[in-house]
Amino acid sequence: MLTSTAATSQAATQGPCDIYAAGNTPCVAAHSTTRALYGSYNGPLYQVKRASDNATRDIGLLSTGGYADAAAQDSFCAGTSCVITVIYDQSGKGNKLSQAPKGHFSGPAEGGADNMANAFEAPITVGGHKAYGVYVAPGTGYRNNNTNGIATGDQPEGMYAIFDGTHFNGGCCFDYGNAETSGNDDGNGTMEAIYFGNNKGWGTGSGNGPWIMADLENGLFSGVSPKFNAGDPTVTDRFLTAIVKGGPNQWAIRGGNAQSGGLSTFYNGVRPNVAGYNPMKKQGAILLGIGGDNSNGAAGTFYEGVMTSGYPSDATENAVQANITAAGYSSGSTSTGSLTPGSRISLQATTAPCCTSHYLRHNDADSKVVISSVNSSSSATDKADATWIVRAGLANTSCLSFESADRPGQFLRHFNYQLYLNYDDGGSAFSKDATFCPTAGNSGTGTSFQSVNFPTKYLRHYNFTAYIASNGGTNAWDSTTSWAQDTSWLTASPWS
Repeated sequence: MLTSTAATSQAATQGPCDIYAAGNTPCVAAHSTTRALYGSYNGPLYQVKRASDNATRDIGLLSTGGYADAAAQDSFCAGTSCVITVIYDQSGKGNKLSQAPKGHFSGPAEGGADNMANAFEAPITVGGHKAYGVYVAPGTGYRNNNTNGIATGDQPEGMYAIFDGTHFNGGCCFDYGNAETSGNDDGNGTMEAIYFGNNKGWGTGSGNGPWIMADLENGLFSGVSPKFNAGDPTVTDRFLTAIVKGGPNQWAIRGGNAQSGGLSTFYNGVRPNVAGYNPMKKQGAILLGIGGDNSNGAAGTFYEGVMTSGYPSDATENAVQANITAAGYSSGSTSTGSLTPGSRISLQATTAPCCTSHYLRHNDADSKVVISSVNSSSSATDKADATWIVRAGLANTSCLSFESADRPGQFLRHFNYQLYLNYDDGGSAFSKDATFCPTAGNSGTGTSFQSVNFPTKYLRHYNFTAYIASNGGTNAWDSTTSWAQDTSWLTASPWS
């Protein structure tokens, strides 16, 4: 109790936006689902809507300047699912984020507005208190095209965000920051947003990614070069502070571990040496999880972020980083053993007598998915390979997808009817291949998982290898022998 009280009091004394204000670069947008970003803030952080009756509720704080009241969300959403409908702006400018409307380009959510984030898929603790982040699966996006006080043209601004550095993909584009008010690609220099991921089509840093880069429209920039900056490293901190700031012919990328330590500068210099970026033509919309033209094939997790008026000094940002590390972000514990998004589980085979000690797992030698025996004496590697994080279905949020617990960003998916572990590429084909709808166990025991794009086929083990299989068919794994048992699984507590 003393630790929590001390942490809450410390948080209430000063927030990141108080520090920016002291540096003469005040926040003009401040978004968080985890904590107050001003010491005096006592309003709502975000709003959730539940599926059972479409009712909404604002989720506020445990105390002024403190941490999110996650228990209010848990209570309101009990027995149903919830999505995050609004992320409020704490700056007083009214720059809240809500469901992104259809833009010029749409990926998995093509045909209408973007999806909204499942409210339970990114559970953490901050300052010792339970909280939830914004889990962006491909097709998810938030936006505000009618803002107040956000930089336009070549006006200076700064921004930071805290992301999950282990949740990313190569899709376009997991951004937070300044974008076009039109929802279109309006040309070079019409955006200035933080990008995080390993999209290699526009620009890269060193290593294989992910990287913190700047999305300046028609380019993801790691430095002055349009393609490569060796000084922009691959970063994978569980909680990552990402910074982009820009002014007239000057901009910078900085980053650091949001749990400890300081910031590093990955680029600081003139605008990219490509036509259209000096001067900039920023339009002042705000987005989260998508590109300026609503390219919504990206994945990532957001916890908090701000945008400023004016170009913050390194010293101001260093003080903000100290505030962030003091906030106490931690993975915390997640719910276990249930088919609830965000829960960690293991899936146990039910076929007797061969396989009741076997669990669905991925191979370390290749990307194939199999079953094998796992018990309390098994190696830590085997236990981790047999542990999955339940996610709302990538192609249908009423169904489920399964993310590897030890290989974040890689999902269980079928290809040519066999099951593999692959990175989510943000495409609609992958989303469907990685989505399974739970039904009552075909054998009368446990749960069966129906392929969303091949509804006659269910997740099955056959000769200790995983497939999607029909009850009878031309493939060997469609054999009717033991099909009902082989397609029925027990949801067990996670091995890791």
